[in-house]
Amino acid sequence: MTAGDLPLRNWAGNVTFAARRVHRPTSLDELRRLVASTARIRALGTGHSFNRIADTTDDLVRVDGLPGDVEIDRERSTATVAAGLPYAAVAVALERAGYALANMASLPQISVAGAVATGTHGSGNELRSLAGSVAGLRMVAADGGIVDVRRDSDPGAIVALGALGVVTSVTLDIEPTFQVAQRVYQDVPLTEIAGAFDAVFGAAYSVSVFTDWASGAGVVWQKRRIDQPEPSWTGGRPADHAVNPVPGMPAEFTTDQLDVPGPWHERLPHFRAEFTPSAGDELQSEFWLPRSAAASAFAALRPIGAWIGPVVHVSEVRTVHADELWLSPAYQRDSVTLHFTWIQDMDAVAPVLAEIERRLLPLGARPHWGKITSLPAERIVASYERAADFAALLRDRDPDGKFRNSVVDELFP
Repeated sequence: MTAGDLPLRNWAGNVTFAARRVHRPTSLDELRRLVASTARIRALGTGHSFNRIADTTDDLVRVDGLPGDVEIDRERSTATVAAGLPYAAVAVALERAGYALANMASLPQISVAGAVATGTHGSGNELRSLAGSVAGLRMVAADGGIVDVRRDSDPGAIVALGALGVVTSVTLDIEPTFQVAQRVYQDVPLTEIAGAFDAVFGAAYSVSVFTDWASGAGVVWQKRRIDQPEPSWTGGRPADHAVNPVPGMPAEFTTDQLDVPGPWHERLPHFRAEFTPSAGDELQSEFWLPRSAAASAFAALRPIGAWIGPVVHVSEVRTVHADELWLSPAYQRDSVTLHFTWIQDMDAVAPVLAEIERRLLPLGARPHWGKITSLPAERIVASYERAADFAALLRDRDPDGKFRNSVVDELFP
C-alpha cells in the first residue's frame, strides 16, 4: 500500500482536502484490512467534485491502484469494471470487444465510481445518467466484508455519495458498438430554443446547448447516431470549423465535429481523453429541473443574463431521462439540467448563484451533489422524495458512521 502526498487538492484547485492520510492500496485484501481497521474513511475518485462531498478530516482512500479489470459478460450484456478506472479507459476496452456504453459525460477522464456516486450524466432525452446504466456495485463494507448491491433490488444504494462503503467494481449495461457524428449550430436565439425545446433536444441522440445567457443566443451541439434518422431540427448557422464549447479555449481539446463519424466514445464526450478538459481554473454549479419546466427556466434566467455573463465561462443545458435511483437528481422525472462553469472567484459568483437558485427553486430545481450551491442541507434533501429512506439505509448499513463526513452529516444527520 502506498500513501499519497498531502495536502491533496481537487481537480479545480478550489478544495484542499483536510485528510490526515491518503491511502492507495494495490490489492482488494489490503483495502479490506484498511477499511476494517480505520475508524472513519472516505473514498476519493478523480477529484472532479467542486464541493467537499469527498473530503474528510480522517482518512481518504483511492482505489485506482487496484487491478484495472474490465470483464465483459456477453450473455447478460454487461461489463464489470474496476471502480477507479476513468471512463476513457473503460470505453477503449469495450470498443475493442465490439461494445459500447449508451451514454458518457462531457469529460471522459472522470472515474466510474465517482461519477456514479454523485449522479453525474451526459445528455439525451432517452439517456439516463451514468448511474442509470449501473446494474450492480461491489463494495467493501465497514467491517471489511464484501457486499454486492443490485439496481433492481437495491435502488437506494447506487447513487450513495460514498456513504455506504468503498466501491471496488461497477457492473454496467453495455450494447453493441455504434458510431456518432457531431454537428454544431451557432447563433441560435435562446427564444427559439425555449419555444421549440422538445424539437431542439429531440433532434438527435444527444444534444447540448451552450450559452452565456448574456448574448441572447446559444450554440447547439447535436450528436447523432449514424444508425438513426437524420436530425429533424436545424437552426442558426452551421459551424464551418471545429469549436470549443468554452469560449477562448482551443478547439483541438474537443472531440471531432463537422459531421465526421467516429466511435461512440470519441464523440459523446465533448472533450478528448488525451487533453486537459474544460477551462481548468473554474467552479461549477448545476441544477436539475423537470423537463416540462425548461421554457420556464429559460424565462427565469434570460432577464439576469447580463449579470450571469461576466462571471461564467459557459453554461450548458442538457436533458436526462428519468430513473428509479433514490438520490439520483433525475429520480422519477425526465429532467433538464442547467450547468454553470464559473470563473474561479467565489465572491463574484456567490450573489449571482443565489439569485439563480431563487429563480429556479420554485420550478423544482435539485442541485448536483458534487457541485457548488448556497442552499442549506435541509433544502437540498427536501427535494428528494426518498431522502428519509436513504437516511434509514445509512443507519442500517453503516450504524457507526465509518463512511460519513461533514457533508453527509449535514444532509443526513
